[in-house]
Parts: sequence; structure tokens; C-alpha cells
Amino acid sequence: MPTGRIVVKVPGSTANLGPGFDTLGMALSLFTWVSLEHAAATRISLLGDNMSGIPKDKSNLVYRVAQAVFEKAGAHVPELDIVICSDIPLTRGLGSSAAAIVAALVAANALIGNPLSQNELFQMATALEKHPDNVGASLFGGIVAAAWDGTSAEYVRLEPPAGMEILVAIPEFQLSTKKARNVLPQHVSLADAVFNVSHSSLLTAALATGRMDVLRHAMRDRLHQPYRSALIPGMDIILENAGDHGALGAVLSGAGPTLLLLVDSRDPKRGQLEGFLKDVMSKEDIEIAARWLEPCLHGPLVRYLEAGDPDYRLEPRDVLSRAKAEVGA
Repeated sequence: MPTGRIVVKVPGSTANLGPGFDTLGMALSLFTWVSLEHAAATRISLLGDNMSGIPKDKSNLVYRVAQAVFEKAGAHVPELDIVICSDIPLTRGLGSSAAAIVAALVAANALIGNPLSQNELFQMATALEKHPDNVGASLFGGIVAAAWDGTSAEYVRLEPPAGMEILVAIPEFQLSTKKARNVLPQHVSLADAVFNVSHSSLLTAALATGRMDVLRHAMRDRLHQPYRSALIPGMDIILENAGDHGALGAVLSGAGPTLLLLVDSRDPKRGQLEGFLKDVMSKEDIEIAARWLEPCLHGPLVRYLEAGDPDYRLEPRDVLSRAKAEVGA
């Protein structure tokens, strides 16, 4: 029977980056922490401001994913003490569910001695999320180009261009992925398909080679953003004009409603961007939180607390706060 407590820190992510629908993802400097330990009876503790609506019983996503790991590995750990904390806003297009899935996979695997390979965890994460972009970014860090055929997934990790910053505009309202996908057409024209293939290829090459000068052109999309713009007032104006205010390019982050701007840290106009975003959205009577982020270069960070560790028997909030400091808060 496993002993000790595992604490995992996992980055959030943005998906698509415009034309790379369900194929491109980038890890962001927003994080989820999950603590996992065998227990006599299951207890789930939720910490922080982004936990509204998360279940505290065995329907919890982290619990269910952990049990899938144990089943695949042939282990039996039916009861768990779980602590979850996240600074990734829920249903905002910043990879909160993918980060939770990856955290649960990695923590559960570590709890039983890491019998599953990283690739096995990636395949499980992709099957659970139904696309590989967010989970790939959270698992491997950096930028991930990935493909899934419904059976297996492959990926290539890219190092983000040096000097690239990220500004996100997070609206006060939520938007479920299901709702955002329901507005997409089932069929597109050949011209739109070719447009996205060419721009996604250009975007991937630009990111891989550090050609930030072509990002504004490469990040255009015809597969999902035009159809989702009606759900996010002000989005069209920001995507069309952000480049004139210091952005390299602007896109919808994942399924939205967060808007994401890539920025060259050396651009003297970068200071205009927050005012531009808030001005556009205020005209739509929408409040936003503007946050400067960085690409996260690492995947999950893991700390193991042995039974004899002084932190081992602390209350969940204290266990997680101390362990977060160890794995980098």
C-alpha cells in the first residue's frame, strides 16, 4: 500500500493560437496544484478562489482520473485524501480541466511508484480531453504541436521564442467548451480549410524559428474564431486592431472567452495594450482582468512528502502551502 503524500504543480495552457485548431498549445504561467495521498476514507479539500462548483465527492475529476491510473497500472487505491488549489480561472479557455487531468495523472502515477511512462500518461490525457493541445502543453511545457487520430497521439515540443510575452484579457463571464463548440459548423469550404492549413503551418514554423515578425499574419483563422465571435462582444475589434497597439498577434484562447495577445517584450508600444483592451471591452459593458504571463517552459513539478516528514500530518491548506513553496509557488 502506498505511503506518503504527492504534491504536483502543473501549468495551465492556451490552445489553438488561432489557426492551429485542436493541434497547437502553449503552457502558461498559471498553475494548478494537486496533493494526493492514500487514506482510510476519501476526503477532497478545495482551496482558493477558482474552485466554485467543483465536486467534493468521488465524482471529482481528479479522483476519477487517479482511479483510471491505478486501474491501468493494476494498483488498488480506492480511498484518497485530495487537496486541489488553482490560479487558473475555470471555463475561460486557459486549460483548467487539462491541468487538472495532467496533475491527477502525474500525482497518481507518482503515488504508486511511476509504473506508467510519460507517453502512456499523454495518451490517457488526450483520450480524456478528446484533443492533445492543452494536455500536451501542460504535460511537456513550452509549445506543443500535436495530432490525435482518435486512437493515438503524437507531439513535437517547441521552445517558445525568446522575448515573447503574453497578455490575456479574461472577461468576467464564463463560456463552456461545449457551448463554444456547438456554434461551429460541421463542414467548411475547401478554401477555408486550405487557409487554415497554410496559416497553421506558417505559425508553427514561425514559432519554431523565432520569426515573431510574421505572427500577426500567421495567426489568422477561419475555422472557429469567426463563429465564436458572436459569443464574445468586442473580440473582432481586438483581433483586428491589437497589432496596431503593440501586439504581435491576437487570438481567442482555446474555446474562450479569454483573448490572448502575443507581445515582443522589446516593443515600445506594449504599454498601450492594457488600455486598448479595457477600452474596447468597456464599450461592450464587459469587465476584464488583464494579466501579463509568460510561456511556461516546464511541465509538472513533483514533490514527495514521506510519512516522517514534518509537513506530512498538517492540515490540507498548510500541507499544500508548504509543498507549493517547495515546488515553486
